[in-house]
Amino acid sequence: MNTTLHKHEEGVSLLLIMVIILAFTTIIFGGLSIWAYSQYQARNTDVAGQIKLATVDAEKKQQEVDEKKFAEREKEPRLDFAAPDDYGRVAFKYPKTWSVYVATDPTRGGTYEAYLHPKQVPMVSADEQFALRVRIENRDYDQILETYKSKVNSGDLASSTTTSQGETGTRFDGNFNNKIRGSAVVFKVRDKTLTLRTDANTFKPDFEEIIKSVTFNQ
Repeated sequence: MNTTLHKHEEGVSLLLIMVIILAFTTIIFGGLSIWAYSQYQARNTDVAGQIKLATVDAEKKQQEVDEKKFAEREKEPRLDFAAPDDYGRVAFKYPKTWSVYVATDPTRGGTYEAYLHPKQVPMVSADEQFALRVRIENRDYDQILETYKSKVNSGDLASSTTTSQGETGTRFDGNFNNKIRGSAVVFKVRDKTLTLRTDANTFKPDFEEIIKSVTFNQ
């Protein structure tokens, strides 16, 4: 009788242990399943987020490209700029979205100055950044070049030779002062000297096109 009872108790104990092990295993696998599912969801959410960010970024870049193309199309057809005959009839083409302000009265002689800028020309000052400055003065070409010499020697400006419509001039690129970083081209126009300058690299593509179109009487 005792032997039978003992065996029965052993069987119950073994069954209990197995049940406990099974329950423990179920809990572990259940926990692992929940963790794996949460990781799967997190990865899916992260991927979806990355796709959304990439889509937004791509749309933004495309919008910027479209806006740039539209802005370039708006500049056409280019308009004709022409200084008076007494100043060599300097002429070039500029974007139609730019405005022109002639700061001096050509009929009175002296230095001719004109300023061009997108939409509206700002108030004229030495430190204002203009898309284009036009200056024709009664000074010798070599004298004008001499005014840039110190900045070329200091490394603020780089000097090079340039040509437009068969005419040769001198080009300067770099820092003209603390607020003006751009490019200038100087040409000899009969007994006068022409200087064309852009005051910011933002306008450099338009400046290059303008320089290509420059003509004047010799």
